Amino acid sequence: MTQHHENPGSDLGFTCRTRKNGDVEILHLGRVAATLRASDAVDFLSEIETGDESDAQQLMARITGNYKRGNERLAGQHPRNRR
Repeated sequence: MTQHHENPGSDLGFTCRTRKNGDVEILHLGRVAATLRASDAVDFLSEIETGDESDAQQLMARITGNYKRGNERLAGQHPRNRR
């Protein structure tokens, strides 16, 4: 996948590559973070083709579980998280 940097704030450091067997590897900062196989790989590829680079970055973050961005301090101040 070619990375586009139209909006620098939208780049979370994710890329993806399709392997010969059809699996899709999602990489974060050059390291494999997740591997999608079979129908998950097909669904992922069709979804990123319909959106822009920012949408693709957010999707890859959700898939890998690396989606916390900016609200950690607010969550720490919540009464249930105070100790």
